[in-house]
Amino acid sequence: MSAALDAGTSFMGVVAFFALGNYNIYSVNWWGGVTEDYCPLAKCPTEPDAYIPEGYEVEIKDDSPIEQVRMTVPTTDDPSLPCLTIRTWILGVFSCVLLSFVNQFFSYRTNQLSISSVCVQILALPIGRWMARVLPPAIIRIPLLNWSFSLNPGPFNMKEHVLLTIIASAGAGGDYAVGIVTIVKAFYHRGINVMAAILLTQTTQLLGFGWAGLFRKFLVDSPYMWWPANLIQSAERRKNGGQRAA
Repeated sequence: MSAALDAGTSFMGVVAFFALGNYNIYSVNWWGGVTEDYCPLAKCPTEPDAYIPEGYEVEIKDDSPIEQVRMTVPTTDDPSLPCLTIRTWILGVFSCVLLSFVNQFFSYRTNQLSISSVCVQILALPIGRWMARVLPPAIIRIPLLNWSFSLNPGPFNMKEHVLLTIIASAGAGGDYAVGIVTIVKAFYHRGINVMAAILLTQTTQLLGFGWAGLFRKFLVDSPYMWWPANLIQSAERRKNGGQRAA
């Protein structure tokens, strides 16, 4: 039953993706058209060739059309800041494993306990700064591969902080497919093969990541698709030092 539901939802997702693509709905350019059914405010005013109704003035360049986003998220970027550092991988992977275990373990309690990625964001800041202070700037080379990395590429920066928080968030929400395994064992008193349970959880998780990739152009790239819950974490990062060490 579960496999049939996964296959059905996957098929419907692919059909929806190609149906939208058939009408050339691939980016924010679609949101403000020249047809009769367009909405004048349905497209970012700073987008090239955007329709701007008479009486509207566009003063902000390269910025979000949402006021709350403009006040919280910076529009500048420093390409020199490293992000995929050894600190990011160690703190991010450890936090992801820890949060996934703790949240899944306590989800079976009557009064459930949940730890969000915000806790990782707060704790990772002093730990990252401590690692930047004590780790030596040695270059580690991987044998048989033309890869190398530094143990300490410089001060702990905002990009590292953001990326490790995203990695931790991937495991903080838990895996809903584990509930299927629990129901089979607890309510139906039937066993399930370990490999079958692993494949079930992996396929459902990868299905979610696949959908996120398919609909990225609609849910992420569009300037009007903003997520208020993420603004809290963004504001906290800017408060803790901006580009220097947020």
